[in-house]
Amino acid sequence: MAQPSPPPASPLLAYAFRPFFLLTGLYAVLVVLAWVGFLFGNWPLPLGWSPLQWHSHEMVYGFVAAATAGFVLTAMTNWTGAAPLAGRGLAALIALWLAGRLVFWFAGWLPTWLVAAVDLAFLPVLAIYVARVLLRHGNKRNLILVGVLGLLTLGNFLMHLGFLTGKTGLLKLGQTLALDIITLMMVVIAGRIIPAFTANWLRQNGGDPEWVTRSARTDQMAMLSVLLLVIAELLPSPAWLVGALALAAGAINGLRLVQWAGWRTWREPMLWILHLAYAWIVLALLLRGLDRLGGAGMTSLWQHTLGVGAMGTLIIGVMSRVAMGHTGRPIKLPRFGGLMFLAIIAATLLRLAAANQWVDYRIGVTLAALGWILAFALFVVLYWPVLTRPRADGRQG
Repeated sequence: MAQPSPPPASPLLAYAFRPFFLLTGLYAVLVVLAWVGFLFGNWPLPLGWSPLQWHSHEMVYGFVAAATAGFVLTAMTNWTGAAPLAGRGLAALIALWLAGRLVFWFAGWLPTWLVAAVDLAFLPVLAIYVARVLLRHGNKRNLILVGVLGLLTLGNFLMHLGFLTGKTGLLKLGQTLALDIITLMMVVIAGRIIPAFTANWLRQNGGDPEWVTRSARTDQMAMLSVLLLVIAELLPSPAWLVGALALAAGAINGLRLVQWAGWRTWREPMLWILHLAYAWIVLALLLRGLDRLGGAGMTSLWQHTLGVGAMGTLIIGVMSRVAMGHTGRPIKLPRFGGLMFLAIIAATLLRLAAANQWVDYRIGVTLAALGWILAFALFVVLYWPVLTRPRADGRQG
């Protein structure tokens, strides 16, 4: 009988969430700091790409991709009972992600084919590994995530192809596809964890878990509505159809959110932050629908509601919770942890105010960036000891 491989010497490489969550926090700070410096401080960056497309690419395929890898690789061990990716294998995957970021930061100095080849490698490798583990353990239910990673790869390819050919339509299509797929991924994953976490917390704190309604029909309609929106955006669909689908998706997912009774978790920040993140998804879908149906100047509004509000809030909320639970610690915010959540909320509101021209653009974007940087810098500082030290309960992982 084969002997299990020894645990890695460093706790940091014992589980994927440890390094990838720290990299997510660090990169969130770095990429936004550089973006604001480039916009308002005339910082010279050898980007190669259009600055706007570079920014959107790195927020999705750098920041979100790292968070996705940390979550999926960790959750997969719970779904299948498989041993976690650790040690050298995990280090190799991290190196692949880092290589993609490095070539993208110096894209103006490197051959375009090299930038594309290196940057495009991470998501397919991750997808292949996830597919192999899920199939080996007969877990076909979660193969949808392999499809999600595949579509994200397609979106990334379209962005690179658009840059290589000079066709901005391909760049925008790749960006839109990424936003759509990440929305679908958030709807799928959040739909599993938020009501379950809420019901468990209510049960443990004197509430009634039956207050949380989980409707299979509503869940299916919520995911199907977003999937139809993805398909409509990929096809040459009329704007009214895309707008109608976005409004329908927003309404159905809004109903889903209400059924989870998030207002009953107001005493637990680790929970209400997740409900708030889902509320930003709902609002982004509704604003998107209005935008496609003729709302003037709402494109930036719905995109930043989704990017800063939904993605940023859900990522920092999930990372904070997973980091504590999977290191054998009580699922509670560390001291000053509440400032992370207040900062990401402030960043979202300020960025939306700037997009809606309620405040001076330069001031609004700068303050929003500072809120974002504070939120993720606090995550790195507060969770560095948690993620780099052994589990508190003495177990491996």
